[in-house]
Amino acid sequence: MNRRTFIAAAAALGFGTRAAEAANFEVTRSEAEWRAMLSDIEYKVMRREGTERAYTSPLNDEKRAGSFLCKGCDLPLYSSTTKFDSGTGWPSFYEAMPNAVETKPDRALFMVRTECHCRRCGSHLGHIFDDGPPPTGKRHCINGVSLTFQPA
Repeated sequence: MNRRTFIAAAAALGFGTRAAEAANFEVTRSEAEWRAMLSDIEYKVMRREGTERAYTSPLNDEKRAGSFLCKGCDLPLYSSTTKFDSGTGWPSFYEAMPNAVETKPDRALFMVRTECHCRRCGSHLGHIFDDGPPPTGKRHCINGVSLTFQPA
């Protein structure tokens, strides 16, 4: 088992997950409201910082022009022009839209990673790595269940 599959397996099992904090976000909902609007996997990923299984999101294969929005609050997060095939099994982007995502250190799973979340509702999106393509060299590895797609 390599490091990437270990991380994905541990995250899918719920190791190292934390509840998303509602404080300081424009859009806030009670736990009951979040549970009512999200499926079990969406809640686990977006509110408990879990990870969907690789290659399960139809958005991984989405190639049309448009925008990827936060499923929690409809904020546009990523443009299809920044999407690329990372071969990891999750939708990947080299850059977020301006003022769309915020980051914080994620010290789960015995390492430090950069977690990214929606700046408006705090929903967990995924992680940012330094192995992406030009021009940024970043790979925003995003859970498809955290997104909706809006065609152009």
